[in-house]
Amino acid sequence: MRAIFGLVLLVGVALAGGAVYMAKNYIGAYQNELARERAARQEIVPTSDVYVANRSLKYGEALKPEDLRMVAWPQTAIPEGSFVGEGSLYTEGENDFRYVLRAMEKDEAIMALKVTEPGEEAGLTSQLARGMRAFAIKVDVTSGVSGFLRPGDRVDVYWTGRIERRNSRGEVTKLIDTAIKLIAIDQTSAGDIDSATIARTITVAVRPEQVAALAQAQSTGRLSLSLVGAEDDTIAGAFQIDQNMLLGIEEEEVTAELKKEKVCTIKTRRGAEVVVIPIPCTN
Repeated sequence: MRAIFGLVLLVGVALAGGAVYMAKNYIGAYQNELARERAARQEIVPTSDVYVANRSLKYGEALKPEDLRMVAWPQTAIPEGSFVGEGSLYTEGENDFRYVLRAMEKDEAIMALKVTEPGEEAGLTSQLARGMRAFAIKVDVTSGVSGFLRPGDRVDVYWTGRIERRNSRGEVTKLIDTAIKLIAIDQTSAGDIDSATIARTITVAVRPEQVAALAQAQSTGRLSLSLVGAEDDTIAGAFQIDQNMLLGIEEEEVTAELKKEKVCTIKTRRGAEVVVIPIPCTN
């Protein structure tokens, strides 16, 4: 009986050992195949490490290391301006934070246009390109496109005012600037305003000569804004319109008739010659 029990035990141990051996070989083969598949995928779609947001980020927040992580991103689909590779977002030994200029969602790639330079705060000065100046324009519900303006939008600016001309007087509306960029609405320069806001002041980025033109226009008439489409790359030509042009009224040219001065003369004969002598007119 003991011999039979010992034999069964030996057979059971042998079977268990064989099963463990077979399972080990199966798992090893599976892991090797998985590694080969990953290597093949890496060869087919090469990737690079890109910084992404680790959480939702709002305008003005400091970009801290815990807010970032790196993910493998297909090289052919990396967004332009992304920070690729270790040390691309912050240089070694740098302690100054970057600040968020545009709201970002979790797992969104960090791009240069959405953050400031290290140590530079998220103010208007960080949004002005070289040679550009910030200028404020007063608006209301009608001139400000009913509150649908957002920082980053582009607008055409129209001037309406009264001018004096030779034959008539009246108001004229003229396009004075095209596709200028908005960088702030009232005291907000964040581009993630989620509702229509009736602004009282907008701030635009313009060249110094445009500042002079807009200041003169604002002080002598009324300014109105026209929102430009996000994908619109057309350039509006300079034009103006007055009431007569609007209603199709043609102006009549008034020719001033100059009254000719009356000249009175008498004729006298001196020998064979006739002489004409002017004299004062009596009537």
